[in-house]
Amino acid sequence: MKVAEKITKQTRIGVLYGGLSNEREVSLRSGKNCFNALKRLGYENAVLIDVGENLSEELKNHKIEVAFLCLHGRFGEDGTVQGLLELLKIPYTGSGVLASALSMNKPLTKRVLLSQELPFPRSYVIQENDGQCLDEYLAKLPAPPVMVKPLNEGSSVGVYKIDKAEELADCVKKTIKEFGGAIVENYVEGQEITIGVLEDLHGHSHANGNGTSNGSSNSSSNSNGNGNGKGHKETLTALPILELIPKSKAGFYDYEAKYTKGLTEFVLPAKLSDTRTKEAQELAKKTFRALNCSGYARVDMIAGKDGNTYILEVNTLPGMTDTSDLPAMAEVAGISYDALVERILVSAGLDK
Repeated sequence: MKVAEKITKQTRIGVLYGGLSNEREVSLRSGKNCFNALKRLGYENAVLIDVGENLSEELKNHKIEVAFLCLHGRFGEDGTVQGLLELLKIPYTGSGVLASALSMNKPLTKRVLLSQELPFPRSYVIQENDGQCLDEYLAKLPAPPVMVKPLNEGSSVGVYKIDKAEELADCVKKTIKEFGGAIVENYVEGQEITIGVLEDLHGHSHANGNGTSNGSSNSSSNSNGNGNGKGHKETLTALPILELIPKSKAGFYDYEAKYTKGLTEFVLPAKLSDTRTKEAQELAKKTFRALNCSGYARVDMIAGKDGNTYILEVNTLPGMTDTSDLPAMAEVAGISYDALVERILVSAGLDK
């Protein structure tokens, strides 16, 4: 993978946004915000590119040298665009092809986590081609409450909390029909939390000029430990933990609660003990490394009432809207929105 050796204020940066997924509207908002931040920072040659079928031509016409990815969902967050950029030898922000594909596919994510003995709620996968045996699968599913999710979506698109047994079969069938498969997950009662993880080349700080900040957790590792191949040393910073208390009818942090102002109470930093906070932040960094993420990511978890913390999913291109979680966590850590955007831009200089 070609990396950006040196990014200057004159570098031709393409902010890729919009796209073809169900999360297009969120992506448009993220992209515009990041583009405006780059302009404020003095990156004069930044341009917005709404991703469509002619993306390759758009990149060539604009002579793009670095791609700043603000895409969410399928075709943008699942390794597809990353693969195209690698073929075109254009450096890009965020994780590489493999990490993006793994993180977007919930069953594969859980397989990797299982191999690393990292905790997640027990889950059951039903593929579209399992249709002839669907009744047998449904009979084996746990009793509600459970979560029903698509196999390959983000931003809580198509996610449902099922409390009644008679509603489970119809919800699973609907999810399979719409998304090609479903994952049924044991519902864990507890606090919904999310943790941003930032990666940086050793020697560059994330906050306040010294790489440390209120509520953040830093650790260093050699490139062999996280998939980067140049032998340099990186630092992973787990940002202050954000607790999410949704007020939507769904009863959990669904798409509506995420992107509608006033439908979620944000507690930042989360009301967790110091010990549990550190454990969750370390778990987020272990998850980041296990999936070979690069640059930045957000790890969603449940701090269960049973005393255990469970990984729900990993977002390799977190939202950057006015109501998004990552910028809020970064701000508490002393990182302004513009500074966060510049840190993300620098991730184009990391090996994938």
